[in-house]
Amino acid sequence: MPASDGADRAAVAEGLTEIVREGGRVAMGLFQSPVKSWLKGTGEGSPVSEADIAVDLLMKERLCALERDCGWLSEETEDDPDRLARERIWVVDPIDGTRAFLAGLPDWMISVALVERGRPTVAVLYAPVTDELFAAVAGKGAVRNGARINVDSGTAFAGAHIAGPQRMLNKLSKQAPGFVIAPKVHSLALRLSRVAEGRIAVAFGGPNSHDWDLAAADLLVHEAGGVLTTMTGETITYNRPLPRHEELVAAGRPRHLIVSEINAVHPIVAR
Repeated sequence: MPASDGADRAAVAEGLTEIVREGGRVAMGLFQSPVKSWLKGTGEGSPVSEADIAVDLLMKERLCALERDCGWLSEETEDDPDRLARERIWVVDPIDGTRAFLAGLPDWMISVALVERGRPTVAVLYAPVTDELFAAVAGKGAVRNGARINVDSGTAFAGAHIAGPQRMLNKLSKQAPGFVIAPKVHSLALRLSRVAEGRIAVAFGGPNSHDWDLAAADLLVHEAGGVLTTMTGETITYNRPLPRHEELVAAGRPRHLIVSEINAVHPIVAR
């Protein structure tokens, strides 16, 4: 049955939470242990490990059983064009922040979204090392470990914590000086989750982020009262033939508007 209303989606979120926590246990069983890893593509791509693959296999088995009529898009699964014909798909990053995982650092997470007609409607993101579980259902708000979260809705940039690629931060600093560069967060999904809970005021994403990096955190940010868009203000659409995106920005609405106005005159791009 399609998850077409709040009650259906709440039930999906409950089942998804259990599955994502199970994936977290699998990942933690391999964390800070010798695991095989390799580079994607020709050897110059991003890293992948046997932990990514183990979590991905678990997610696919459990999620396809939870909602049988959904398509599938995951960073670690060969893309199946069948997803383009589906109204609903699972969008999964089994370990977002693999470099941090392999380095024994805590800032990686499992990120899963149910996308319906191009937009996320259910999201669960889990950082197992710190035991932080973020969840959102469209129209129902966002939570961290069960407690409601909200973005920082201020307007000032002086003293605000901002995160993202250094080139983008350098360009912003010329137009909005005085902000604090937030500590590096390897996982883009976690960086955006920090915006949703108000710990980071503004977060940028560089070019070439993918659906699996963004979909769950996108819903989380919006349900927490914020905005995540391209640098030119377009809403992100998921489940397109090429699931890759340009630079983006997430923030509370007042600062997002200011960044958009600055970008229109003085482009803030990573290139």
